[in-house]
Amino acid sequence: MGMTRELPDKPRCIWPGSDPLYLAYHDKEWGVPLRDSRALFEMLQLEGAQAGLSWITILRKRENYRRAFDGFDPVKIARYTPAKVAKLMADEGIVRNRLKIEGVAASAKAYLALEKEGVSFSDFLWNFVGGEPIVNHLKPGGPIPAETETSQAMSKALKQRGFKFVGPTIVYAFMQATGMVNDHLVSCYRHPDFKKRAKR
Repeated sequence: MGMTRELPDKPRCIWPGSDPLYLAYHDKEWGVPLRDSRALFEMLQLEGAQAGLSWITILRKRENYRRAFDGFDPVKIARYTPAKVAKLMADEGIVRNRLKIEGVAASAKAYLALEKEGVSFSDFLWNFVGGEPIVNHLKPGGPIPAETETSQAMSKALKQRGFKFVGPTIVYAFMQATGMVNDHLVSCYRHPDFKKRAKR
C-alpha cells in the first residue's frame, strides 16, 4: 500500500488495484470517520475475520457475513447456541473458522457488557485517539506501520474486555478502515493535504 496509482480522473493509493469493489471501498469508506457503535462493531468483526487472509476476500463476502450474523446485531449474536455455530460452520458464504465464529459471539457479549456500564462502544474506541482522526502523512514508497502504540493500547483494552481477534495489527487495520487514522498517501486524492493543494 505504499504507492499511488494514477487513474484517468484521480490519483489513488495503489492497493485497490483495478477491482471496482476495492476502488469503491477506497474512495467511499476507507479512512472515513465512522462513529456509529453498531457499524464499528461490524467492522471490527470483519477485520478479525480477515486474519490470515486478504481484505478483498472479506469485502467480497461482506453481504454474506451480514446475512449470516443477523446484521451484526450484538444482542442476537450474544445468544448464539452451539447449533447456530454449527449452522455457520456449514455456511459457504463466510470463512468457516470455528474460532473466528465463536470469537464474534464472545465479542458481542463484551460489547453488551460495555454498554451496560453506560459506555458506548464508539466513545470507548474513539477515546484512544482523543476523539479526532489521526492524519498521517505517508509518502509513496515509504513505510506504512502495521501497528502503533495506540493500536497496541486499544488491542490490550479490547482483550481485557473480552473481545476476540483484536491483536494490534488487526486493530490498526480497523483504525485505518474506520477513519480513526487517515493513512491515505499524501499523493492520494483522499488525503486532506491533496485537497488543500488542489484548492491553491
